[in-house]
Amino acid sequence: MGEFFDVALGFPTALFSFALLVVAGYWALVLAGGLDLDVLDGDGDGDGGDGGLLAAAGLGGVPATVALSLLIAFTWFTSLAGAASSEATALRALVLPASLAVGWVAARAAVLPLRRLFRDAPGTSLREFVGLPCVIRTGRVGPDFGQAEVTAPDGSTALVQVRRPAADVPVAGPAESTALTAGSTALIFDYDAAGQFFWVMPHDSVLDPPAL
Repeated sequence: MGEFFDVALGFPTALFSFALLVVAGYWALVLAGGLDLDVLDGDGDGDGGDGGLLAAAGLGGVPATVALSLLIAFTWFTSLAGAASSEATALRALVLPASLAVGWVAARAAVLPLRRLFRDAPGTSLREFVGLPCVIRTGRVGPDFGQAEVTAPDGSTALVQVRRPAADVPVAGPAESTALTAGSTALIFDYDAAGQFFWVMPHDSVLDPPAL
């Protein structure tokens, strides 16, 4: 265990160890509902990095936080493995650029399949999601925070911004007063064009009409 910390806190891995701790803390806050998934994107549309440095590096199409987290994690792991197998200082100096290159290649490969999840369903108007159930993907949903995954009629999925009114819309049946947390089902009942998000309320999937 001591050898692991020596490598993790030594050159060049230490350069990425702090960044990895920040990433771990960030995702812990996301799961707890304290931060939004696309906190670095600014426009909240889930296209993190498009038109910027991440897109130029082939890491666009997903929230910037996802792309950066993958890049840091893969780079840190590569640096750790390289430093552990290289005792000479000269060799460790070569680990730094090598780990950055390998981390970028691995992150770019990981981003490719994730783009399908974070983009809007092709050919689907956002207003067509109104009236559909969705699955909450953040730790909580409030008047100013929340994301959910919705499945379009054609079977494609999209990750969308959702909000819950401060004063909940009355909901009858078992769904009344149900908290909206990660994994719970909600019903999209309106779209806010100005804020580019959907209003949702608790939903009981038992009340859905049977599939034809």
